[in-house]
Amino acid sequence: MSLVVGLDVGTQSVKLLAYDADAAQVAALHGQPLELVARDDGTREQEAQWWIEAIRACFARLDPALRARVTAIGVSGQQHGFVPLDAAGRVLAPVKLWCDTSTQRECDEIMQALGGESACVEAAGNPILAGYTASKLAWLRKHRPEAYRGLATVLLPHDYVNFWLTGERWMECGDASGTGWFDVRRRAWSPQVLRAIDPERDLGRCLPPLADAGATFPLAPAIADELGLPRTVRVSVGGGDNMMAAIGTGNVVPGRLTMSLGTSGTLFAFADRPVVDPQAGWAAFCASSDGWLPLICTMNCTVATELAARLFGLKAQDAEALLAQTAPGAGGVLLLPFFNGERTPNLPGGRGALFGLDPLNTAPANVYRAAMEGATYSLRHGYDAFVAAGLRFERICLTGGGSNSPAWRQMVADVFELPVEVPEQSEGAAFGAALQALWASQRARGGASLAELAQAHVRMRADRAAAPDPERAAAYRIHYRRFLRHLDAVRPLYAA
Repeated sequence: MSLVVGLDVGTQSVKLLAYDADAAQVAALHGQPLELVARDDGTREQEAQWWIEAIRACFARLDPALRARVTAIGVSGQQHGFVPLDAAGRVLAPVKLWCDTSTQRECDEIMQALGGESACVEAAGNPILAGYTASKLAWLRKHRPEAYRGLATVLLPHDYVNFWLTGERWMECGDASGTGWFDVRRRAWSPQVLRAIDPERDLGRCLPPLADAGATFPLAPAIADELGLPRTVRVSVGGGDNMMAAIGTGNVVPGRLTMSLGTSGTLFAFADRPVVDPQAGWAAFCASSDGWLPLICTMNCTVATELAARLFGLKAQDAEALLAQTAPGAGGVLLLPFFNGERTPNLPGGRGALFGLDPLNTAPANVYRAAMEGATYSLRHGYDAFVAAGLRFERICLTGGGSNSPAWRQMVADVFELPVEVPEQSEGAAFGAALQALWASQRARGGASLAELAQAHVRMRADRAAAPDPERAAAYRIHYRRFLRHLDAVRPLYAA
């Protein structure tokens, strides 16, 4: 009769998923939207308190009888966000998010101090890209010096939610590997990168201890009472949203590939060893388990389709219907969907660009298809780096909001020329957080391994599978090459 709760603190909303493991059913799913502060200089920020208020709202909607059955909570959070705390645990500044590109200068300065991008990869396994936490810490030092002087603890978004739930500060290797100052090979902090951020301060003192992937912590009694939960509830270490989505889609053994079509687009695969690319073609992250999670991220996925729909005043169902009127290639219309700048390819100063318009093809249907194709081609561009490194996959597990679109599922199958499957639980990050909490709470009693637990609970929907269509796949090969040519042509403009 017990329930585990997965909380997913995303960019657009907070979601609460209550899972009944005995019945293998989701007992409840609630969400609360979030605001976003966006400025022309690339700033993307939120207030940490907004997440807490949204979590309270989600629990308030959860039936009291269900709340009484909760035994464990796992937290998933948007990666890379920077939550600065003072010694008393107060947040010192707005939270700069993963999609914030205002810190590109700080990225360059940190890598220059280390000796260049290759030296950075050698020191920690990853370069310092716009969006990573390292540049945000350097930005705080430069632009908010008073907050920097009062800085006592650096937390990531999901770490901060854990801190609010338990009163304790910790990190785990999965989310920590997205900071830029975490050595993914050794699964430890990189003193070289920390010195490059600030050679005059021991930033290691601001970093919380690293917790074991299977550790749990007691829910603070005051928070239990406030949320109407039993005081016996345990909180697992949680992880970044991509790490939790890996668990939620069963991607916890080698050979699996997960694609998430959300605000950002991601591709990731489990590995039992560090997978570092000297050319930095992908992010060499750790998994929120005992493995690693090589990951490719694009910063503009459903962002592109939502903007196209808003441009023409389309509702989601209307936009989906319009796709049936178009063919691969969108009648010659092509979109580079870099509205928030881009990480893969690495163009933090990039912006969206629409090409190929003429009097016959300039129509809402073609522009909307071009947005969907552009977001998909960006992911394919990252996937090519995996393939070039010798990685091979037999199918794609698709998750995120975009996976609800039949047209997008088929497009992914055709562009990647791989069969696509969709898990029953569409909220992969929240579900993964719930499964991690379940695994961690059972671990002390000699429960199943994480891989065994994922195999038992992660199920696919037969009605949402998609297989590549040879004719469309051949057409997309041509249009994808056109996308790459346009990308090469505009690189110098974005670099400048």
